[in-house]
Amino acid sequence: MDTQRTGPRAAPRVRTNGPAREVPPSTVARLPGYLRALQGFEGVVTTSSDELADAAGVTPAQLRKDLSFLGSYGRRGVGYDVEHLSEQIGVVLGLKTQRRVVIVGIGNLGHALASYSVFAERGFAVVGLVDTDPAVVGTSVAGLVVQPSEGLADLVRTTDATIGIIATPAASAQAVCDALVGAGVVGILTFAPRALRVPENVDLRAVDVASELQILAFHDHRRAGTGDSA
Repeated sequence: MDTQRTGPRAAPRVRTNGPAREVPPSTVARLPGYLRALQGFEGVVTTSSDELADAAGVTPAQLRKDLSFLGSYGRRGVGYDVEHLSEQIGVVLGLKTQRRVVIVGIGNLGHALASYSVFAERGFAVVGLVDTDPAVVGTSVAGLVVQPSEGLADLVRTTDATIGIIATPAASAQAVCDALVGAGVVGILTFAPRALRVPENVDLRAVDVASELQILAFHDHRRAGTGDSA
């Protein structure tokens, strides 16, 4: 049965010095922020929970609780070993194995994503680009030739891609999502402004920039004192 989801299916299990522990989805969502903060401590050997929490934008208590699920408690008076903790988080996030990505929809957004160098720095390789526009198919973007949509399944198979990015208009997003699932990807990141449905064995994450702006507008409206009272 297809379901609409925008988070992990279940808490992943992490092996520490003791029995395997489950990492809550909310903790998983914060781990990339901790890793990004650690990568900013270039040349630093150890960092305190206060310093790392401040860099990641969380409280020290939240940081320590999250890292305890990884079996990492730091050393009193010393703090956390930056290199070791980065390694731990990378293992939990599955970044020790490079993930191959296919982007569908090579308009302005897709073009920008294909050229986004940070993907490679974070363990992801864009290995295929797909579009339906004859004027776009066959062109080269970031060193890759854009393929026609009918070649998606072969592209996923030959590149061993496991993640698909949807950068198409909303009207075609579900069809693209279905095609990616049918091709064998197990993770989908969508920028299309609509709800999508995927099978239970596929993870779906949605980025809706317009909705985020609307939420910011709501808070701005409230701060201006013009919100309606309940």
